[in-house]
Amino acid sequence: MLLEMHVQNFGLMEDIRLEFSEGLTVFTGETGAGKSMLIDALGVLLGGRVSAEMIRHGEGQARVEGVFSSLTEPLQERLADAGYAAEDDQLFLSREVNASGRNLCRVQGRTIPLSLYRSLCEGLADIHGQMEHQSLLKSETHRELVDALGGAEGKGLLAEVASAAREYRAMAVRERELSRLEGERQRRIDILDYQLAEIDQISPHPGEEEELRAERKRLSHGEKIASLVQEAYEVLYLGAQRMPSAYDLLARAKRALSELARLDPSCSGLLEPVEAAYYAVEDVGEQVRRYQEGFDLEPERLEVIEGRLAELHRLSKYGGSIEEVLNEREQMSVEREQLTHLEDEQGEIAAAKEKAHLRYQEFSQRLTLKRQEESERLEKELALELADLGLEKSRMEVHFIPVTDPEPRGAEQIEFYFSANPGEPPKPLAKTASGGEMARVMLALKSMLAGVEQMGTFVFDEVDSGVGGRTIQKVGEKLKKIAQGKQVLCITHAPIVASFADEHYGIVKEVKAGRTRTQVERLNSEERIDELARMLGGEGDISRRHARELWEKNWKQSVS
Repeated sequence: MLLEMHVQNFGLMEDIRLEFSEGLTVFTGETGAGKSMLIDALGVLLGGRVSAEMIRHGEGQARVEGVFSSLTEPLQERLADAGYAAEDDQLFLSREVNASGRNLCRVQGRTIPLSLYRSLCEGLADIHGQMEHQSLLKSETHRELVDALGGAEGKGLLAEVASAAREYRAMAVRERELSRLEGERQRRIDILDYQLAEIDQISPHPGEEEELRAERKRLSHGEKIASLVQEAYEVLYLGAQRMPSAYDLLARAKRALSELARLDPSCSGLLEPVEAAYYAVEDVGEQVRRYQEGFDLEPERLEVIEGRLAELHRLSKYGGSIEEVLNEREQMSVEREQLTHLEDEQGEIAAAKEKAHLRYQEFSQRLTLKRQEESERLEKELALELADLGLEKSRMEVHFIPVTDPEPRGAEQIEFYFSANPGEPPKPLAKTASGGEMARVMLALKSMLAGVEQMGTFVFDEVDSGVGGRTIQKVGEKLKKIAQGKQVLCITHAPIVASFADEHYGIVKEVKAGRTRTQVERLNSEERIDELARMLGGEGDISRRHARELWEKNWKQSVS
């Protein structure tokens, strides 16, 4: 329910603050005073389209704010899930339109994207303008209206149908994907088998290529390495050409310093580093000897290394290094395993699809029976409602159009067929009913659904347009019925409709300081009588007396 609304610089509305309550509230005024502009502002607040032309001339921005309460449970859950939980069961909305075309949306004081804003506003109000019977032009709406009559049972069946249909569709998509893959499956397995065999035949191991390259480098410089090793060994340990080795020279120095330290202990510090060098040379000499003994030029080994490196190079198409090649092999192995189980998955998917289809058939058939039951009730009750609105000879039929594939909304489309004249067969409502007839059909439906719809606020913009005579009295009564336990906001030119209102606002256009602006004021009892008299077309005592009688008859009796 809309509690408050604040409009600034929107069209001709400079600064308007309104408070609303439950029941029927009407807005009246001269043609062109700006009545529909108020509905436009509410539409913008609820996420409707905006444009810079909506901004009051000379201003940089327009703003519409509103406070809603008595929120439905689904709406409260949606707000909480999005992180904008209601505060004390109240929802605060704000929409700002700038001259640049940019607009800001706020929920609970926080700026959010327009798409999220619109989704959070869904279900706050049901707006019907002069052409807003267009919802009745869509067959989707007809199905929703029938389902609304089904109450909790119908809602539960629809949820089961939607769940089964979504599962069936998901399985069908996967089944098509697997069918497409089946044609490529064996070809891909053959390719993977060849690639895996090639890698396994060569059987590389991590670091192998680096080791081989290092060994190849040694072997390719074998003679030079052998010469250097021999030279190092002779200099360090063997000695050559009558020249003593470093080992022999250090031995002589060690003996001399040892004798010196015995004779002069102060020289003992000289012996220690020489001894360390002596043993180090001995150790290095031993290592060089072992290297020399283990080193073999082996020309045939170089050929083996070159051949192995060539084999490893063949695997470079699978990766830049041996590690990458082995990782690619692991992925190919996993893929092959998955492909071999593709046939098993196809069987599982087919079984799951069949199970979902059977579940869909069960609940869709039950939903269809429920819809048929509610459609019969709708046809009977709507005939009575339409008779009240002057369409005694009209006939409404609910036609079921089967849907072949499982659909989340059920196994049929539903379309209303209508005939206003005896002897004329019913035809699709969208192609048959006039504007006035459409308005009355919509009012009749809303009157029927008022007790089951969760929507708390209904807005009607001149819904009585094209309706006259005694029928206009019934229009007022239907609006009053819809407003029981709900909130109905209605713009009207009909004094009879206005006389049913719990609250009455007058909308006037005034010129002040050279600027035109629209004002909206709540009318007290006497002001209401004056406004009804104006709407009746007179200003004298007779018109006021007629207006008072009308108000006492319709409003006072309806609340007594």
